[in-house]
Amino acid sequence: MSPVGGAVKLEREPLQALVRDALGKPVVVARVERVEPWFVLRCHLAPDPSDVPASVIVKWLREDANGFRTDPRQLLTERAALAFLDELSLPVAPRLLGCNADTTILVMEDLAPRAPLSDLLQEPDQDRDAAGLHLYARTLGLLAASTAGRHDAYYERRRALGSVDPAVDRDLYGGAWGDSAAKWLDTATHAEALGVTPSSGVEAEVTAIFATLAEPGALLAFSNGDAGANNFLVDGDDGRLIDFEFAGYRHALIDAVLLYVPGPMWLTVGDPVADGLEDAYRRALTEGIPEAADQEMFGHGIAAACLAFAVERLSRFPRLDARARGDDSRAQMVSTLESAAGAAEHHRSFPVLAGWARAVAAALRERWPDADRDFRTLPPYTRRR
Repeated sequence: MSPVGGAVKLEREPLQALVRDALGKPVVVARVERVEPWFVLRCHLAPDPSDVPASVIVKWLREDANGFRTDPRQLLTERAALAFLDELSLPVAPRLLGCNADTTILVMEDLAPRAPLSDLLQEPDQDRDAAGLHLYARTLGLLAASTAGRHDAYYERRRALGSVDPAVDRDLYGGAWGDSAAKWLDTATHAEALGVTPSSGVEAEVTAIFATLAEPGALLAFSNGDAGANNFLVDGDDGRLIDFEFAGYRHALIDAVLLYVPGPMWLTVGDPVADGLEDAYRRALTEGIPEAADQEMFGHGIAAACLAFAVERLSRFPRLDARARGDDSRAQMVSTLESAAGAAEHHRSFPVLAGWARAVAAALRERWPDADRDFRTLPPYTRRR
């Protein structure tokens, strides 16, 4: 087997030894394949002894021009996260089977034949789409419900592997915003250029949404840090989340945002209220966080999370504005703003900011005629080209 590029060169013999040590059995790696679209390997094992799995997944630290998975803390976090969930006997993720001494390589349970929900949503089977989406919503709710109040146990496990700052984990989207005030100044400047200068009322509600998400209270729960449909693998009524490199405790409703607002993959989403997804998620959530049954608390949090997501995405305006006419990322920005505003309006929260988001979307439709589309004519989960 030829080496696989990355910060660690995975040669055949060391890889076989790693898998053998992880399983505690003298296995033979018969064949290796790259698993698209993720940067991981599936190692097919010879059926001798007969009690070993047919295959395992190997994930490693690597070198990448775009900076993906180059920080050793990413795999340390995934190692701690998977061990934490296994300790809770929570079947929502792959089992960690082992790792090398410095945690630059992880050996995990292979979740095949489960397929990404994002792929299933592109197939013409509406019943399966609905079943997969409901499973997705319930699993997100279950993860939050089962981990609420257990943050000390997780961070004790994570600190045993190296330093970690829970406050950074609580930052919106796993720290992607970092200094949210500075990011908002950038976004506000872009809006001013579009002729939609934020009023004092908008500024006040922006401050309020960040305060809501930064102090989750009872809604502090564990997240994998990237709960998109591409990271949810489905087989029948069994669904598992993958990719825990940015896991940590944050506001539970941040993970629910992608039920309401198009993520990076989509131009459109469905109506989570009419489709029953909100109810499925909330029922699972309240099993462990009874406070989520409070309509005002739940609606306020959902609205805050959706609007914060849209505001963060709008910070990309200069890049989108420079793209060629017809680039779907422009229409996606319009759809994101309007969907977030719709979620806030449904839950009767942050009305000034929701109105401002709609005004920005209207300004973008005028600036980008190619993005002036009627999203109601597109099926839910129309993929961005």
